[in-house]
Amino acid sequence: MTKKRLVSGQKENQAEADEEQTLRPQFLDQYIGQTKLKHELRVYIKAAKQRHESLDHVLLYGPPGLGKTTLAMVIAHEMQVDIKTTSGPAIEKPGDLVALLNELKPGDILFIDEIHRLPKVVEEMLYSAMEDFYVDIVVGQGPTAHPVHFPLPPFTLIGATTRAGLLSAPLRDRFGIVEHMRYYNVDDLTTIVKRSANIFHSSIKDEGAVEIARRSRGTPRIANRLLRRVRDFAQVSHHSAIDVPVVNYTLKLLGIDEEGLDRTDIKLLKTMIKYYNGGPVGLNTIAANIGEETDTISEMYEPYLLQKGFLKRTPRGREVTKKAYQHLGIKSKLD
Repeated sequence: MTKKRLVSGQKENQAEADEEQTLRPQFLDQYIGQTKLKHELRVYIKAAKQRHESLDHVLLYGPPGLGKTTLAMVIAHEMQVDIKTTSGPAIEKPGDLVALLNELKPGDILFIDEIHRLPKVVEEMLYSAMEDFYVDIVVGQGPTAHPVHFPLPPFTLIGATTRAGLLSAPLRDRFGIVEHMRYYNVDDLTTIVKRSANIFHSSIKDEGAVEIARRSRGTPRIANRLLRRVRDFAQVSHHSAIDVPVVNYTLKLLGIDEEGLDRTDIKLLKTMIKYYNGGPVGLNTIAANIGEETDTISEMYEPYLLQKGFLKRTPRGREVTKKAYQHLGIKSKLD
């Protein structure tokens, strides 16, 4: 009985993974949003193809969920080359990197997510690989150890990071194309929600799509996640189409308010107000109070709260703004 449940779970996970892959656009014309970035990439890709060269190395940085991995795959499709994907923590030693580089053909793309988490010794090996297309490795041990010069085909490294400031200057300087991915506006997210609903074979009304988009924190990944959950509730409650009432009902159950704030966002703001009079208060103190890691707060929650104007940074720490007090219905110390 247990075995059947495990197999069923594996099938469900695979189905969701396949569904996620279907949502990914294949070419720049299908990629919604990031207009300025797309325009620049079209130029770089067209020029590289005209010269019959590999694309220059690309660094994509910005908050999580904005489509950095998807864009790397789109670039590979546009360049008509293969792409190998990995992440910084997965490359533990130089040998791991050499194994990946050895699989590349001329023009191929190596995509490294969370590139800021590469071990220093691996990062240093990347310098010569990116700049001169070779690596020097040491073969053997002790008296028999000797260096081997290992030439590489011209390739493109695409690095993605949510924390560009943690990249060392030598690594950052070796990227010829550096692009900042920004939060999406409601119009672009609405288009993404409608496209995803069509792929899911789900009927959705314009107002329902806008409402999901408005509460998606400017992030396509969150928009698609919310759409899945709303679709579940619409299906079970026999709604013929996803409309505003079913969106409101679902997101209320999920603890997501009208501004897209979830339970953790609200807990963070209320904790600062209740125990620290709205701040200023340090990030470590906030993390200890709400039971979250500092990295989780700084990467997942704080950027959106800052963008919405509910939180501000000061030299002494974080402070809750008057706008946040008003949104939470709490009398402000600033009144």
